[in-house]
Parts: sequence; structure tokens; C-alpha cells
Amino acid sequence: MAFEGLSERLQATMKKIRGKGKVSESDVKQMGREIRLALLEADVNFKVVKSFVKRVQERAIGQEVLKSLTPGQQVIKVVKEELTALMGGEQTKFNFALKPPTVVLFAGLQGAGKTTSAAKLANYLRKSNNKKPLMIAADIYRPAAIKQLQTLGSQLNIPVFSLGDQVNPVDIVRRGLEEAGKEHNDLVLIDTAGRLHIDDTLMDELEKIKAVSHPDEVFLVVDAMTGQDAVNVASAFNERLDLTGVIMTKLDGDTRGGAALSIRSVTGTPIKFVGTGEKMDALEPFHPDRMASRILGMGDVLSLIEKAQANVDQEKAKEMEKKIMSVSFTLDDFLDQIGQVRNMGPIQDLLAMMPGANKFKGMKNMQIDDKKIDQVEAIIRSMTVQEKNDPDMINASRRKRIALGSGTSIADVNRLLKQFKDMKRMMKQFMGSGGKGRKRRNPFNLPFT
Repeated sequence: MAFEGLSERLQATMKKIRGKGKVSESDVKQMGREIRLALLEADVNFKVVKSFVKRVQERAIGQEVLKSLTPGQQVIKVVKEELTALMGGEQTKFNFALKPPTVVLFAGLQGAGKTTSAAKLANYLRKSNNKKPLMIAADIYRPAAIKQLQTLGSQLNIPVFSLGDQVNPVDIVRRGLEEAGKEHNDLVLIDTAGRLHIDDTLMDELEKIKAVSHPDEVFLVVDAMTGQDAVNVASAFNERLDLTGVIMTKLDGDTRGGAALSIRSVTGTPIKFVGTGEKMDALEPFHPDRMASRILGMGDVLSLIEKAQANVDQEKAKEMEKKIMSVSFTLDDFLDQIGQVRNMGPIQDLLAMMPGANKFKGMKNMQIDDKKIDQVEAIIRSMTVQEKNDPDMINASRRKRIALGSGTSIADVNRLLKQFKDMKRMMKQFMGSGGKGRKRRNPFNLPFT
């Protein structure tokens, strides 16, 4: 998860103050010092840190905390509110044109992820807003840039307009917009050239493309892993292009996350989307309040629910509930459940959205081994329909055949069958007790290591 180091530091600081019945000025000052260090280590802009800590301390020493019945909790509420405000307060919505097409111009340095972000956003808006996108390949300088966009377009079944790498990018964009009009595309995404560093030639070209395309959104794509440099890049681009938003990539990486906390304050430009992985659906709208909750270990239940609604088949879920209630759950059903959970994204990311997940013993060091889950799927798929419906019939020779067919060992097959048997027994106990013990045990013993 992004902000992991910052998150741990802030949560440790909050823990010290959470249960206090009385919060003194010296408690607040000590907390301020610890927050300052945590933010600076996360590569947050120094001026941003200074004003943030000042606001938190002023409010924490003020009447809203002193008069509270739970001052420790009130201080944490103050920190969360200020953290949310730092990242922009409310979510900034995508700006659709009143008259189609909506035009989105992408800018950024080379390697920031512009091309991939353009494809991800086209895919996201097609799914969420029923748009008919066209992507324009206007990066004629980077080797294989056009090919990359065409490959992504082909994967997603989204058309890409290109005139090759021998035509002026401004002319490519002009002709691309004409093509969008003919084909009734109501969303146009323009992938432009990046450079290894900011230069006037790059900016001049982008200004000309902007003048021709009249974009409704001018997105700067920045790599979260570049830290404070991302903020400097955003400031430079904003001066010339008047940005409407930022897409931050690699927020799932081992990053200190300072850019996400600094960009809005320094440039006034909101983060509108964040890239959370390599897959084409790993792009999500940026919610400052939800990110603040995640950083402070309060979870992000709303995002978890949205992921479930978008990726879980509701009819199947109802059917599965009936099967669990009647304890007629089969290995085929188990396989289906694994698939639906996987559609929601990496399991570790889903766990990180659970409130208080960081407090579970061993959670920090727990690794969800995708290979183990692949192994489980392979074992179940190597079974016959009868075996999946009645695992008790799987004798020694069948286990040997299943192990051979799935490329696993007999011990792996035995382990899965035992886990499934234990799970079914727990379900029976669970249903028989009228749901007692719900908080103590989880019947779904997925193969984590």
C-alpha cells in the first residue's frame, strides 16, 4: 500500500493520544513533532508540513478538543479532517463537455505512465459512464509509443487514431478530432509526447495541441514514486497549461506518498484519479477523505463496497447465500468465490481497506501468495463434476490423478480437501448455532501464507 511508512508512523502517534481522558498542550506539541517528522520522511513539501502541523496544533489546543468528552478521539478527528483538507477536501469530479465529444489531453514526463493512463481512463469512463472513446496517438517521438497505444486499444477493443510518426502532432490531433466527429465518439483522449525533463519545445507543442483541441480536461500524469519531484513537475506544467487535474500512477508501489499530500496545496491542482496497479482496470477516482482514513488505519469501507458492487455478480451472490444457508456449498462454488474475490483486485489491497486491519496480529507481515491460490484453482479444475460435488468420493488413486493433472503434489490435494471439509463443518456449526460465534471465526479458509 502507498503511504505504508507514513501510515505506520501516524498510527503509532495517534495510538498514544487516542485513549487520553485529558489532552495537555505538551501532549499536542509532542504529537505535532512526531507528525512533522513522519510527513517530512514521506517527502511531503516542507512548507506544506509546516502549515499542516500548525493548523492541527491550533485546533487540538482549542475549545473543540478541550470541551469534548473524549479529547483523545477528538484530536484524531482533527488530524483526519486536516489530512483530508490537505489532499483537496472533497472529491473533484470529472468534467464532461456539455456538447460531445469530451476531450482529455494527457501531459507529463517520459515514463510517468501517460499512455497506460489514457487507456485505463478510456476503459473506466466507457464502463462507468457508457462512453464511446477514441484515443489519439500524438506521441511521434518515443519509439513504439504509437504501437503501445494501439496494443492497449486492441486489448480493450477501443479504437486508436494514428497517422504514424512522420506527421506533425498538431495535425494528428486535428484530424483525430474530425474522425471522432464522423464516428460519433463522445470521448477523445489525446496521448502526447513526454520528455526526460521539462523543456520549451515540449511545452510549445502541448500549448499548440491544447489550442487546437480545446480540451475539457488537461491531465498531468505523475509518478508517485518520484516524490517531491512530482510536485515540481506539476508546478511547471501548471504554469504553461493551466491543468485541470492530476492522475497519479504507481500509488500501489513502495512509495513515500509525499506527492499526493503536497500537489493540491502547492499547485492548487486536484488529484482526480490514481493508478493502483498494472491491470487495465486498476484506476480509481481519488477521494481525499477515504485516503485520509486509509492512512490513519480507519479503513476504506466505501471503496470496498464499490469494488464489490462493480465486480461481484449479485444474482450469484444471492444463490451462494442460499447454498451456504443450506450447507450445500461445493468445491465448484468455492472456485467461483475465489474468482469473484480476485476480480475485485489484489487480496492484500482489499484487506487494507478493512477498518482496523492493521491491528490484526501478523497482518503487516502476511503475504497473500497468488501462486497458492492458482494452485487451489488448478486442483479443483482437475476434478470431475462428481468429485467437486462429493469430495468424500476422492480416494487415493483419484488424489494421485488430480495431483498429476494439476501439477501439484498429493499433499497439496490432501491439504485442500481437509480445508474444505473443515470449512463445511464450521458452516454447519455456524448455521446450527444461529450465527453465534460470528465474530470469532471465519469459515472461509482461503490458502494464504
